[in-house]
Amino acid sequence: MNDQKDKEQPLVHHLIELRTRLLHTVYFLLAVFICLFPFATDIYGIVSAPLQAVLPEGTHMIATDVISPFLTPLKLTFYLALFLAVPFILFQIWSFIAPGLYKHEQQLAAPLLISSVLLFFAGMAFAYFLVLPMLFNFTMGIELEGVSTMTDITKYLDLVLHMFFAFGFAFEIPVATILLIHAGVVTPEGLAEKRRYIIVACFFVGMLLTPPDIFSQMLLAIPMWMLFEAGLFFGRMIKKRGEERDQATEAAENDDSQNT
Repeated sequence: MNDQKDKEQPLVHHLIELRTRLLHTVYFLLAVFICLFPFATDIYGIVSAPLQAVLPEGTHMIATDVISPFLTPLKLTFYLALFLAVPFILFQIWSFIAPGLYKHEQQLAAPLLISSVLLFFAGMAFAYFLVLPMLFNFTMGIELEGVSTMTDITKYLDLVLHMFFAFGFAFEIPVATILLIHAGVVTPEGLAEKRRYIIVACFFVGMLLTPPDIFSQMLLAIPMWMLFEAGLFFGRMIKKRGEERDQATEAAENDDSQNT
């Protein structure tokens, strides 16, 4: 009976800790959202700047729904709060799982968590500063007779968020590649042999995740390919270090057995 209680106690303790960290995450997200809420319209103005800069003279964005001028900036502010809270969320995840990891796993997991955040933000910045301006310059250069260009603010936000998530997750390719190699699911040699198929897959994903123009598709596919190569390079390094560590451990165990 006592043994059963001893087994149940750690599980209850982990569930309580998990609940606590989830609550901390929700509270932090709400706090960031409340701090950003007064600046919701200014934030939308910043996000819409790439389109506003290329709109034809005398045109402007429109709202086709009565409550869009309120809900759309609110929705953007929530997503911005979520993005800003990502480092805190990952810290909570790390604090929960770190005690159960080996030392060498902790040494790998911490840089990967930090890298994943930085890469996601880098993907968003790449989309905002490079892809969106090029996309809007291209689309606004297409004129149709009798058609006035007036973009709905909600449709614009949906497009921008779609691009942010597409490029943010695409920039996580090095992290995913390293994890697959470290877990033994794939080998660096096997990935290198399948490089041609991976390149085709990058362009296929770029076609699915971006608007139907060749420029934005290439601007997603080519960085995905380069990031895959970076993940393959670092994956080889990590695998080599792991093999050296295993050899050193095995040699130390053999020495101990011979001494005894």
